[in-house]
Amino acid sequence: MTSTLVVRGEPSLDAAADLDRSVGLLRAVADGTIEHDRVVRLYAPLPTVAMSRRESRMPGFVAASRAATEHGFTPVVRPTGGRAVAYDPSCLVFDIVVREQGLGDQRELFTRVGSALVSALRGLGVDARLGDVAGEYCPGEFSVNARGAVKLVGTSQRAVRGARLLSGMVPLADVARLAEVLVAVNAALGLDWDKATFGTLQQEPATQPRMQIEDAILGALIDL
Repeated sequence: MTSTLVVRGEPSLDAAADLDRSVGLLRAVADGTIEHDRVVRLYAPLPTVAMSRRESRMPGFVAASRAATEHGFTPVVRPTGGRAVAYDPSCLVFDIVVREQGLGDQRELFTRVGSALVSALRGLGVDARLGDVAGEYCPGEFSVNARGAVKLVGTSQRAVRGARLLSGMVPLADVARLAEVLVAVNAALGLDWDKATFGTLQQEPATQPRMQIEDAILGALIDL
């Protein structure tokens, strides 16, 4: 039977420290310091623009970091892949760390988590679907969208020997500020996207309070 450690309610004190915590959990599962087969972590982040290592090597990275700061967001380089993502305390960030044994390739975990999130959001009344939306930020085939029109959840991964980390973000409230900073950051990086595709549960029939939404997502990840 799979045992799961739930990490929830930790204060977000620093944007970089939040990401370091994710890597720390990944390594602790991999080396056996954490004996559980799975860790699920939920937290409300500080205003952050998380860019990938690939983006950190792009000519526009310094300008993109400056743009994030000017908009009130801390620019950081995240340990997982993908493209720039903006989030703040109105969002829910989740990590799931799993032992590598029997897991398969990264597509398997993307599919399993994506499908679980779709089911959880449908249970909240959202027309959630697995797949990308043309023009979305941080594009990926395992995004979770609403109505085939807007992106609700993006996920990215990192693996070390013995364990794998998948992280994601769910916007729960107004995303105008998040879209605005991403416009500036992606312009500096020379990357195109359509800000109209930045979805949020606020615009969907999910009227439940934040804690109930968190519980639904937590349950989906625990039962994965």
